Amino acid sequence: MKIGPHSFEEFVSIVKSFHGYAAPGVLIGGIMVDLALKNLPEGEFFDAVCETPKCLPDAIQLLTLNTIGNGWLKVLHFGRYALSFYEKYHGAGVRVFIDPKKLDSWPEVKNWFFKLTPKREQDSKLLQDQIRDAGYSLYGLENVQLQPRFIKQKKRAAFTVCPICAEAYPRDDGGICRACQGESPYLRTEEPGRNTVDMPFPFKTVPVEQAVGRRTLHDMTLIVPGKSKGPAFKHGQTITVGDICRLQQMGRYHLYVEEGNSSGPDWVHEDEAAAAFGHAIAGEGVSCTESPSEGKVSFNATRDGLFMVDTHRLEIFNLVPGVMCATRHGLTLVNSGALLGGSRAIPLLLPRADFNKAMAVLNDGPLLSVRPLRQARAGILVTGTEVFQGLIKDRFVPIATDKVEKLGSRVVKSLIVPDDRTEIRNGLRALLDAGVDLIITTAGLSVDPDDVTRQGLLDAGAEDMLYGVPVLPGTMTLIARIGGTQVIGVPACALYFKVTSLDLFLPRLLAGVKIKRADVARMGNGAFCLGCKTCTFPKCPFGK
Repeated sequence: MKIGPHSFEEFVSIVKSFHGYAAPGVLIGGIMVDLALKNLPEGEFFDAVCETPKCLPDAIQLLTLNTIGNGWLKVLHFGRYALSFYEKYHGAGVRVFIDPKKLDSWPEVKNWFFKLTPKREQDSKLLQDQIRDAGYSLYGLENVQLQPRFIKQKKRAAFTVCPICAEAYPRDDGGICRACQGESPYLRTEEPGRNTVDMPFPFKTVPVEQAVGRRTLHDMTLIVPGKSKGPAFKHGQTITVGDICRLQQMGRYHLYVEEGNSSGPDWVHEDEAAAAFGHAIAGEGVSCTESPSEGKVSFNATRDGLFMVDTHRLEIFNLVPGVMCATRHGLTLVNSGALLGGSRAIPLLLPRADFNKAMAVLNDGPLLSVRPLRQARAGILVTGTEVFQGLIKDRFVPIATDKVEKLGSRVVKSLIVPDDRTEIRNGLRALLDAGVDLIITTAGLSVDPDDVTRQGLLDAGAEDMLYGVPVLPGTMTLIARIGGTQVIGVPACALYFKVTSLDLFLPRLLAGVKIKRADVARMGNGAFCLGCKTCTFPKCPFGK
């Protein structure tokens, strides 16, 4: 038994010195690599994919030039004992895997692979002998074609210094490094320089009786339970004798005043920080209050549209100590003037270091925006032989038309076609010829054997088709495009339920939001309609 240029026994010794011991997984991996290489054409450059991080990558790195360090080996955490070598520019290659059906003839290997026998009870010598004697007989071999996203070679990103940990990291990861974004494996990472938690607070208080004639250093809130909440005293307001009793009634016996207090360069006042955050967070279609109130700024929509939140960077911002930003749910329709959220520095004085960290996150651009909805020229295609023949009355066109028009678009043409692949294709072409830039199809998107809507869409040139979403009602929704025309296929449940997946996806399409499979998968949390007797959508949890 030869493994590359080595005898089996030589390879065992190499594995011992490299891996620490003659791990069965690396020995098996060596045979898998050898089998793959024997089935590759000569004279081409190959990259490798390994579908487990356990042992198998070591075999690839021992026998080839493909390593994790040079980027020619990609390790995927699938947990499958399989590897592939593929032509690095076009993606054609071979895949080798342990075939469970072939293990019965080699019981010690089977016991090891499926962990049927505790490691201390395994016969290491017998296991090694069976791995050697089995040769290539344990494995499956198949031709594969890698997806384009795995073939594309990533260029090394530019590096910058993380403002939190002060270490270099790829700039493409965001305003701070991924470890400081919450992915660090360590319980605590000591921050270089000053520990902002332990910094002595620079302001001194004075008894309220001694505050007369002095100016307050911050807003002071008065809450009347069930009636009102607001600033009873504003930042910079001069305290009078008549204010003493009121302050005491508010539980204020000591005050921070401007006179005699200076924060110095190491601190940022809450109002200054909130104003800076507000202007950086607000993007197109969003305004922030000009002057902070009670150390907070608020965000409002300046136009009708779809509210967008960069949720990833919002989370990173909120990881910075002493700052916060809270918003309403993103991907919801809002009207001009609607309140969207607020931001503030949590303490009265924010350490300058933490302020700089927060601003570094915001340097990559705003967190909030409102996208206007385009005024689409929509076409509606109803599929169903029973509707086409007049056996039942169509109700979908008026339902879809109403939803389209409420969002500021209009329907320029509607058609009803039978459940026929050619007729569906012709109907789609007729809508395209009418100049539509949005097509809504309905009814023919079930598991019914007569359902040929998807085939008709493909015949008409549909691309980037996404079928099936974790939304109830509306699981069998379809999203695609034909050239530059958006397509959304809505299942027949839209004829019964007042609110379905159409109400979630239509605004996104009109706002130009790209709908990806990963985004759709995340919708499952919250995309279950409770079917309330009185529907309050969108003022309800559905789709949020």
